[in-house]
Amino acid sequence: MTSTSTSTSTSTSTSTSGQPGPAIAGSYADRPPLPVGFGISLDPGTKRLAGDLLFGGSPSRVLRLSAAGVACLDRLASQPVDSVPAGQLARALTDAGIAHPSPPESAVPIGVTVIVPVHERPAMLDRCLAALAAGHQPVIVVDDGSADQAGIAAAASRHGARLIRLERNRGPAAARNAGLRAATTELVAFIDSDCVAGPGWIEQLLPHFADPAVGAVAPRVVPLPGAGSAGAYSASNSSLDLGDQQALVRPGGRVGYLPTAALLVRRGALADQPFDERLRVGEDVDLIWRLVEAGWRIRYQPQVRVEHDEPASWPGLLARRFRYGSSAAALARRHPSAIAPLRLHLLPALTVAALLGRRPVAAGLAFGAAVASTSVALRRAGVPREGVLNASWQATGQTWLGIGRYGTQFAAPLLLAGLIRPWLASRPATRRQLAGRRLALASLLLGPPVTAWFSRRPRLDPARYAIAWIADDIGYGAGVWTGCLAERKLAALRPSLLVRPFRIHRLRGSASRPAAPSAP
Repeated sequence: MTSTSTSTSTSTSTSTSGQPGPAIAGSYADRPPLPVGFGISLDPGTKRLAGDLLFGGSPSRVLRLSAAGVACLDRLASQPVDSVPAGQLARALTDAGIAHPSPPESAVPIGVTVIVPVHERPAMLDRCLAALAAGHQPVIVVDDGSADQAGIAAAASRHGARLIRLERNRGPAAARNAGLRAATTELVAFIDSDCVAGPGWIEQLLPHFADPAVGAVAPRVVPLPGAGSAGAYSASNSSLDLGDQQALVRPGGRVGYLPTAALLVRRGALADQPFDERLRVGEDVDLIWRLVEAGWRIRYQPQVRVEHDEPASWPGLLARRFRYGSSAAALARRHPSAIAPLRLHLLPALTVAALLGRRPVAAGLAFGAAVASTSVALRRAGVPREGVLNASWQATGQTWLGIGRYGTQFAAPLLLAGLIRPWLASRPATRRQLAGRRLALASLLLGPPVTAWFSRRPRLDPARYAIAWIADDIGYGAGVWTGCLAERKLAALRPSLLVRPFRIHRLRGSASRPAAPSAP
């Protein structure tokens, strides 16, 4: 398994804004339209604030449509794309994360080759190939220099898979590239040897490729049932499980990357940019980000599931988290704008800083400024201001949790030292001050795991879950620190701060004129 948890991963990064972000501005007439026959469905988080206003997406934003655009959107609610203007509006909405594409079921069949890189683990490979046998796609197994060459060859032969052998271990990127060079079909499906795919997983993802702008689609990767506390923790906290909400994948979005544990890719998209063989870890994140930068749309489709074998012990689980973290520095060098481990908005961050410093007046002023600035911006744009107070409160809470997790990952010794500081003071006032500081530090350390426990209700009790969460974060952070020292750069540790308030723009395009009627 080579996927890494990076700053955009749901398991490690934190975007702390609960307020609208920058809107998509200007014209969308130059966007490639979503093809005729595709439908769209609004994201569950999208709200129609008024007839011509939509709020949602990731990052969140407000879109204002023209009158013709509103009429076009209303038609798209009940029928698929039937014209270029409708397709351009549908593309703009899906690019913003406001909506998601619904491809037609009768998609044109496309050839697929399955590529399985493997290093050792012939029994897992046998299990993976047995699950793939229900499909009808050709399978290529790439043996990445395994010592048990005979065991790998026997498993491949038993299930009719073509075998390619690399004489020395060169890493998962090189193994996948070797399989890619041998494939001739339009699409390739990468799946790791420690995965078990359900029947029809490729067929369920295929319809998305009826859109020529789509470069890759991934299913949800969920843990195979595991025993013990490590298995119970992984069941709700696997770093490969990116959640149950579909998304357009991009840095800073709801889903910021995809692992190649299971991934369906357009082979032509990889022609000039295959996996970077210099990366032993994080090569899949790097690939996805390069595809996004090249303009490809990457989709996450969690309704389709593939199971993945998780480490059975705590040393194995934490070692993997350390390994994933070690890739962050190399990714930061290649993609400096995509890797921020914490994204803060100025006023919520000032509110939290004042609360942590036990400055209630300053915290109240910063929170009031956040509410006021958001209200003014909305009023100027003609956007309803209902819910601003609640959104600002949620932003403050998310900022607090984000700072807590960031501190646990990258400064855990300092947090722990503050908690166990000897009780030396004798004056009551000083003791109260120390108690307040310890309470603030404890809230940073325990706030994220306790909040997650109430949200996810894992099989572990709160105490063991919190300990596991903290150990997980420390393991990942230690990997990041190690990678930064090796790269001699601290970019992977640097949070980003958003200062400028959001702006709202009118979304213009060819849907500003009436959509052409569908052909008879």
